[in-house]
Amino acid sequence: MSGSTFRSPGTPMPEPARTGILIVDDHALVRDGVREILETQEDMVVVGEASGSHSAVALVAETRPQVVLLDVSIPGDDAVTTVGRIRALSPGTAVVILSMFEGPYLLRSLLDAGIRGYLLKSATRQELVAAIRSVAADEARTVLSVSQESLLHLHGPTEDVLTPLEREILQLTAEALSNAQIAARLSLTEAAVKRHLGKIFGKLGAVSRIDAVNKAAAASLITVATVHPGPAPPEAGGRRGRRLDQQRTSGIRGERAPGTR
Repeated sequence: MSGSTFRSPGTPMPEPARTGILIVDDHALVRDGVREILETQEDMVVVGEASGSHSAVALVAETRPQVVLLDVSIPGDDAVTTVGRIRALSPGTAVVILSMFEGPYLLRSLLDAGIRGYLLKSATRQELVAAIRSVAADEARTVLSVSQESLLHLHGPTEDVLTPLEREILQLTAEALSNAQIAARLSLTEAAVKRHLGKIFGKLGAVSRIDAVNKAAAASLITVATVHPGPAPPEAGGRRGRRLDQQRTSGIRGERAPGTR
């Protein structure tokens, strides 16, 4: 019959193309769990695992995966920088972020860097598999599994990410004041300051006071004064940006965000 395709008896059917996936997370148990989920899918194959940003970039260069599942908080470079390096090496690779939190500023920064998906680690295995299939099948599609609040802030002005009170609290945090000192300065209870800091961490996708201050300063949400007691050493000459170096942040307590590692 015209147009029909015939196959000789005993000729094996061609294997369907499978989506190559690189898993990046600094927790081995998380990597094992994600791998077990993906290995049950006939159209997916795990091509590698990495525990930090530098090894992740090296594996992308080696394996050219279709999808990278990237934990937002891993050793090495920050997530935005890591996404940029992956995209530069392999523009066709879709980066899907896996995160414990969903700050709108962090989400906006990652979208600007070129991510194709953002899933909370509370997502179900069905949601994870569906997101991978979606971004692998359509290079113009981006999958977001975040709250309505984050989406509302996503397209608004950057300065609206934090309320005036939250910016004031974070400004005082940048000046190395303790929660008790901030509470006294703003006529709040110490518990209220802690609650506000928790909201700030969530909005910025920060995991500590120093991280929150750095991200807010980078987005011009607060002002960080730079004090130079004398000429900077030669190796520090290129570090005059808004990010805080170790000396300037030595007075900020390393309190971590609630629920983070």
